[in-house]
Amino acid sequence: MRHMTPTRLAEDAASFLPVAFRLADAARAEARRYFRTAVPVDVKPDQSPVTLADREAEAAMRRILEAELPAHGIFGEEHGRVREAADWQWVLDPIDGTRSFITGRPTFGSLVGLCFRGQPVLGVIDAGGTGERWWGITGGQSCFDGRPIRTRACADPALARLAATSPTMFGPDDRARFDRLAGRVTDVLWGGDCYNYGLLALGLIDLVAEVDLKPYDWCALVPVIEGAGGVVTDWSGGPLGLDGDGRVLAAGDPLAHRIALEMLALA
Repeated sequence: MRHMTPTRLAEDAASFLPVAFRLADAARAEARRYFRTAVPVDVKPDQSPVTLADREAEAAMRRILEAELPAHGIFGEEHGRVREAADWQWVLDPIDGTRSFITGRPTFGSLVGLCFRGQPVLGVIDAGGTGERWWGITGGQSCFDGRPIRTRACADPALARLAATSPTMFGPDDRARFDRLAGRVTDVLWGGDCYNYGLLALGLIDLVAEVDLKPYDWCALVPVIEGAGGVVTDWSGGPLGLDGDGRVLAAGDPLAHRIALEMLALA
């Protein structure tokens, strides 16, 4: 197995950015066809909603990958995994925030992540409802609609803004841990899905703490946040992995991240 230096890995990841943009474009086009229409909604076994827009957006992305990068693996929320042993794995969430999508809220997004041997190296957050796009590449500078971005320096949690998608995502133990952190910050905002992480990369939100996330929910977010100066880990401070427990903590400031970890630690 060939050794990959950080420089070479960054160069190789960057070479796939045009493909990632085409995937995001395809997902956006499908999502916008159905946005604010009476699209039927099904309920998956995990009780999360799914629509024809979700399925067709992912199918459009997969057609591009099968045509252009047939040796790469694909891990999609709606259509599963292929070529799981491949070094390069595309991790796709065609519509992150389906509940927002079906209620006409524009903060849903399409997530395009690329992992090399399990490590997220490229990410695109495409907010099709607002026409905005973030992207990041390992070792590089993250961008928002073509301009470089930075997280906010906010080391004091008492001045921080904390976000999470929904209070219902937390079980009793995780909610108690989240509430310890929430009690230290200046404001708590609910809702937002992947859009929260984009706002964190822009320096407008300082912390996002969530649970029950799958790899297709977070793989695209990691390069974007890290490339803007932020930190993303699990609630133990370890790197996110494809076999992790789904707990995610993102912070714009490394010191705020360390303090937040203390608040989220098991009692």
